Amino acid sequence: MLSSYYTVKTYGEHEQIIQKSRFIGYVQRAETEEEAQSFIQEIKKKHNDATHNCSAYLIGENDQIQKANDDGEPSGTAGVPILEVLKKRKLKNTVVVITRYFGGVKLGAGGLIRAYGSSTSKVLDATGIVERKRMTIISNQFDYQLLGKLENEIRNSSYLLKEIQYLDKVKIEVLVPDGLEEEFSVWMTNITSDQVESHVIDKQYVEIDV
Repeated sequence: MLSSYYTVKTYGEHEQIIQKSRFIGYVQRAETEEEAQSFIQEIKKKHNDATHNCSAYLIGENDQIQKANDDGEPSGTAGVPILEVLKKRKLKNTVVVITRYFGGVKLGAGGLIRAYGSSTSKVLDATGIVERKRMTIISNQFDYQLLGKLENEIRNSSYLLKEIQYLDKVKIEVLVPDGLEEEFSVWMTNITSDQVESHVIDKQYVEIDV
């Protein structure tokens, strides 16, 4: 699994008018091609009276699944520009649909490429991007007299404090970036003079706004 990757924050939409045509951008995460296709069909159903519903998606750790659809626009002027923006932003597991209502002014190939690329960028900007970082959850148990110092050290470090449990001893769960578990163990041992019991619980992705 990837230690980190970028994706869209959540579902989003954005509309703009270009040369009298309405361009409505929609974006959502999609972990599978089925999810991406389902989203595309949902938007096409919502805008079944639109001139075009063009789309693209990137799915998989290594972008194994890449699809672009011009939906009636001249070949290469809609789906590919959408896909290229996703690639340029280094996004994964993301699907975009750009709906167009023709306004009577032809844009030409260059104008279409710019319009679909711009609409994609704007819906991504409006929705927001996150970095998903794979983290190891490490449980740390120690006596109460260490709590103040240890909590302060963790909050001022690059590690993330996930949870504190007040039991017979204090238990703090910390999120540690993938691959830095040994470094964290040494750091924890040093600041507690080896008075802590630590063990790995699980791994999870944490989302950070970018």
